[in-house]
Amino acid sequence: MTKKILAIALLTAAVALAGCSKSEEPAEGAAEAGEHEARSSSAGLPAGNIAAGETLASTKNAKTGQACVDCHGAEGNAPIDASYPKLAGQYGDYIAHSLQGYRDGKREHALMSSQAAGLTDQQISDLGAYFSSRTGNLRDLHGVQ
Repeated sequence: MTKKILAIALLTAAVALAGCSKSEEPAEGAAEAGEHEARSSSAGLPAGNIAAGETLASTKNAKTGQACVDCHGAEGNAPIDASYPKLAGQYGDYIAHSLQGYRDGKREHALMSSQAAGLTDQQISDLGAYFSSRTGNLRDLHGVQ
């Protein structure tokens, strides 16, 4: 009886691990075009498209006249001011969650609230996917004075 329970437990663990470690392959031909999609977010947003996010990051907002890269720098790695965050290499879910907060009024910032207003969930996911796919030089500021 003990061997049977152990075998069932091992089988259950193997199935759970297989489900957790399944990798999502980009659509055929997408890798060459740089258009593969990132996984869907933990917040339930749709999968982000890196190429669409790159285009959106450089597109001027009709209300503000600014694009993401105008303030956060090329590929989100060179902000115009030290108080602006570097986005390159940041978790896509974090970026998406922040943009949702600005869009939905849960976070407030004079420029970012206007920038995020009107963004769809897909556009938010695309921006998160793009900036998270960039090579960044983020560092832990814990203890920095």
